[in-house]
Amino acid sequence: MKSFKADYVYPVCADPIKNGIVTVDDSGRIISVTDPVTSSEPGNIPVKKLSGIICPGFVNTHCHLELSHLKGKIEPRKGLIHFIKQIQKIRKADSAEILDAATEADAVMYENGIVAVGDIVNTNISIPVKARSSLYYHSFVESFGFVPGQAKEVFDRAINLLNEFKPVPCSITPHAPYSVSKELFKLIKNYSEDRPNLISVHNQESEEENKFYRYKLGGFNDLYADFGIDITHFKPQARNSLQSMIPLLTNKQKILLVHNTCTNLKDIYFLKRFDRSIHWCFCPNANLYIEDTLPKVELFLGQGYNITLGTDSLASNNELCILSEMRSLQNKYPVLTTAQLIEWASLNGAKYFGIDDEKGTLQAGMTPGLNLITGLDGLRLTADSKVKRLV
Repeated sequence: MKSFKADYVYPVCADPIKNGIVTVDDSGRIISVTDPVTSSEPGNIPVKKLSGIICPGFVNTHCHLELSHLKGKIEPRKGLIHFIKQIQKIRKADSAEILDAATEADAVMYENGIVAVGDIVNTNISIPVKARSSLYYHSFVESFGFVPGQAKEVFDRAINLLNEFKPVPCSITPHAPYSVSKELFKLIKNYSEDRPNLISVHNQESEEENKFYRYKLGGFNDLYADFGIDITHFKPQARNSLQSMIPLLTNKQKILLVHNTCTNLKDIYFLKRFDRSIHWCFCPNANLYIEDTLPKVELFLGQGYNITLGTDSLASNNELCILSEMRSLQNKYPVLTTAQLIEWASLNGAKYFGIDDEKGTLQAGMTPGLNLITGLDGLRLTADSKVKRLV
């Protein structure tokens, strides 16, 4: 066994502990979390004294491991339409190159204190990486097809890929409102009615998405034309994409809405009219990379929803680091406390994946991983803040 003492321990399930001590066994299972005010230090175990905050390992609820080879290859701040076009042009590469980059990205996430990942997949190339990894992965097999007549073919193809990932955690999910027909949404909804099938949807990354849904105007018309996709079937909905999509999603599964860059208060209130288990995921550094803007995070506070964090891919981010995402949010929204961000980065993601019996909090008997955050100004994150994995 070994013990770590820090300026503060953030168990997440309880108040921060000043000069707290966390004791773990060789497997990383927590033996005890000690408050020196109420308990004595563990006897016969050397205590390593550290400066900073000890917290649980991070949960990255949104990543694209198989796009890791595209790091630095797409010009930033050109908007979502440009980004999608570039992804389709350059994502193909030698399988060895893709596999090597994915393997390296997995190792980097481990070093950055990430213990669990929600990973979007379009191919089977990440299967061996995940089989060797120390991280917990849930693979979301992404299904997209905007042509109604192709829905069954697209869905069957996704099911075949899903079967390649089983029996490890995986599910089939729609990509985004602008890329999934109502017919395909219906097939995924029906599939989700009577079996476990977590949903993770890209939501409102650009105002162009809302413009297309409200008026059938804007850059998405050019995108479909470039891809040779017939959109004559699509009728403008006179409301934002999220409001149009939510009735098409199951009420039997947890739903993660990712990015939410252009989600507004009317959208949030609209959701409350529906019996849906909604969770939100923010990936601020990817939003800055693609659209050079951030979600209006203050709108989501106090709404009663579970908020999580993700990194998106190295095609849209310079690093796969949850601490960096936390820092970006706190810089923009000083009202966010470090304790709040740690909860978003750990327990809330574990709740969404249903692994909060093992991950997300520092409690005896659990194996959440231990991170040390340093470079703080009081208890605020700074440009010098870093994360070190302890266990």
